[in-house]
Amino acid sequence: MEGISDIRISGIDEKRPPRIRKEPYIELFFKLVHEAPKEWCENFNRLVSKWEYTVRINPSVGLFIETWVRKPDEVGASLDALKKAVSHCNDAYIASIESRASAAARADDSSADEGEQGHLNRIVASLDFDS
Repeated sequence: MEGISDIRISGIDEKRPPRIRKEPYIELFFKLVHEAPKEWCENFNRLVSKWEYTVRINPSVGLFIETWVRKPDEVGASLDALKKAVSHCNDAYIASIESRASAAARADDSSADEGEQGHLNRIVASLDFDS
């Protein structure tokens, strides 16, 4: 199974290639290498919510980043910005998971230090096996 740190943009959605339209914009659909978790997608959408051009990823699908630009020359800059946003979301999501895991471990440790189990844990920790 691929991990969160593996999430990156792999290309353009083959079913929806960029097309110049009458309207003054070009729709872009970038494809991720694999589906992103819902929480990751929501974090991504929050991160890019104030960008000049609308950017979003559907959290229920988690596979395509949708955006648009006005001119063909803006496509490269848009991709570069999106790659940085994806990397930032990967790092933030991993940090969030690690934080929750360490909080859960601390909660488990604190409950293990109470009562008879805590007393036993302290005795076992103080055993001297050197002599």
